[in-house]
Amino acid sequence: SNARAGRSPDGLFQRAAGRVRDRADSEAFKPRGTQRAAVVDQAGQGRRAGLTAASRETTFRARRRKGWGESPLQEDTVADKLDFVEAELARRKVSHQLRRLRSVTPVSGVEVRAEGRSMVNFCSNDYLGLASHPQVKAGAARFLEAYGAGAAASRLSGGSHPGFERVEERLAHLKGVEKSLVLNSGFQANVSLLPVLADRHSLILADHSNHHSLIQGALGSMARVQRYRHGDIEHLRRLLDRSRGRGFSRVLIVTESVFSMEGDRSNVDELIQLATDFQALLIVDEAHATGVLGPRGMGLTCGKAVDLVIGTFGKACGGFGAYIACSGRLREYIVNCCPGFIYSTALPPAVLGAVDAALELVPRMEKEREKLHEKAEFLRRSLRELGWSTGNSTTQIVPLIVGDEKGAMALSSWLEENGVLAIAIRPPTVERGKARIRLGLSAMHTWEHIEHLVGLLRRWREGTG
Repeated sequence: SNARAGRSPDGLFQRAAGRVRDRADSEAFKPRGTQRAAVVDQAGQGRRAGLTAASRETTFRARRRKGWGESPLQEDTVADKLDFVEAELARRKVSHQLRRLRSVTPVSGVEVRAEGRSMVNFCSNDYLGLASHPQVKAGAARFLEAYGAGAAASRLSGGSHPGFERVEERLAHLKGVEKSLVLNSGFQANVSLLPVLADRHSLILADHSNHHSLIQGALGSMARVQRYRHGDIEHLRRLLDRSRGRGFSRVLIVTESVFSMEGDRSNVDELIQLATDFQALLIVDEAHATGVLGPRGMGLTCGKAVDLVIGTFGKACGGFGAYIACSGRLREYIVNCCPGFIYSTALPPAVLGAVDAALELVPRMEKEREKLHEKAEFLRRSLRELGWSTGNSTTQIVPLIVGDEKGAMALSSWLEENGVLAIAIRPPTVERGKARIRLGLSAMHTWEHIEHLVGLLRRWREGTG
């Protein structure tokens, strides 16, 4: 949740994403050479930095000739190196966008203790409460005992213990696909896979609200990137139509099935039809749908003709890690070509054991899913009746849109004082003017928890908090 500017890595992303967004909004394909603008811009900054360094060296030599001591100058030079760090942190503090780590101790599935306070946690992605489930913990212990504490190498170097084959076969069956492959994290998967599937002659059409990892993966591919308006199938169709005959090596449509900050859904069936009509590769991230939506909780793409599905085990499955679900041919290509898989030490056995147990539990948790969605619908309805905006949410993710960063931070702090942990999400994670409290519901939240939250938000809305 938070911000960027200047020459920070976040600032670079903001400028690059802004250029991508501008291209999408104009719906115009610019000459191919313009896709190198970001590289040229960075090179220009590098030359300017070089000139600055040269000027500094000239000043240093001049001072030496005047007999100035070396030590103070060396200290000045070191201090100058980190001026950008201080400036960026100061800017974030002033703009209410400074992040910080904090220590939080889990007490139960939805209760935590932080900084001396007991709170109900409404910012977790543990949608089914499996992170503390006895069977999931037992699965982790079983694999730990059988295969040891660590994988010791990448799977291509040291081989795969039998647990990998067990999990991947089970997952492929549940997803209704030919093959699956376990990866180390959702972020690693997204930033590694897109550069392998696209090249600099490709076109990536990405939903405007895609997760940061998908945007980073698209930018890292060096492909031409255009973002279509969030959930706008007709805008996507127009961009696909304009791409015909333009000489692209391939066209990729990249989206999420459930959007992490909005809580709304993609129309997967219409996306499949568009991908078929235009011979485009369809890539869907199911991170926030896996375990919660679709047949047996296996996501909105389950059994459907999506070319590549990406998902995680760190949310509704209660563990850690990621996966892809696809054809056997595509899996073999990724095993051979994806650096994020090839050069990473495999997941520890205990992590995979927790995943194995979760995949056994999730298909049987229909009642928990029904209760989760019932509570989410009640929360959305109650908040809208109080005048809060929850966007187009239809899932367990309910955004409480506040507007400005300062207001979102103030509300988050006040909720904590009253026993609710619900963090503020700020730009650039969301658009300016749309800072929010992101409420993530769990099947383990009781009706009393939900009603307490609604009561607090009523008091804040009425100014009696």
